[in-house]
Amino acid sequence: MKKYIAEVLGTFTLVLLGTMTAVLTSSNIIATALAFGLAVVAMAYAVGGISGGHFNPAVSVAQAIRKKISWMDFLLYFISQLVGAVLASLLLFVILGDQAVASGLGANGIGTLFAAKDLGWLVALLVELVLTFIFVLAIIGITNDESRAPLAGLLIGVVLVGIVIAGFTVTGTSVNPVRSLAPALFVGGDALKHVWIFLVGPLLGGALAGVVGNFLLTDDH
Repeated sequence: MKKYIAEVLGTFTLVLLGTMTAVLTSSNIIATALAFGLAVVAMAYAVGGISGGHFNPAVSVAQAIRKKISWMDFLLYFISQLVGAVLASLLLFVILGDQAVASGLGANGIGTLFAAKDLGWLVALLVELVLTFIFVLAIIGITNDESRAPLAGLLIGVVLVGIVIAGFTVTGTSVNPVRSLAPALFVGGDALKHVWIFLVGPLLGGALAGVVGNFLLTDDH
């Protein structure tokens, strides 16, 4: 039970600090990227040793594919992460009061550069898939080497900062299904309409990273 509670707390902190910063800084890219990255660093060292510090179903699906966790654990991790994310968005909703829906609660969407295009959704989907693949593969590589263990949380946080910056103008950067689903549930509208992109893209990207990680890090290859 402790590992599931750890995932709730870690995901709650990640989503709250990241989306709150996005809302209160009017979506400042650097501030938002740093908030997400530093939240991962903080929670990786606070509770990561208990659960593995996934805080993201895309990470969990990769670890299930790599047989680092069971598929039952993946399901329970997913539920725990969703609970943490929803609690974070609920708290932000309460804090903002009447302005909550208008603020967007840090929800993801298709950026204005691509929203007007017929295939804007495809661009967003590909960006989320590729960025998630890079992010999760980096996590797999970093955590696979025990010599990097003391720095793993910091390295992963730095990678996330770069990932958020890279995709921010396209989608607001999700690379985490529950980070997108939670605010969309409260905001509704286009955020909820497009949320499938931020469920499918990151989960596929995470799964692909798990497959590639297995191939690259297995001794018989």
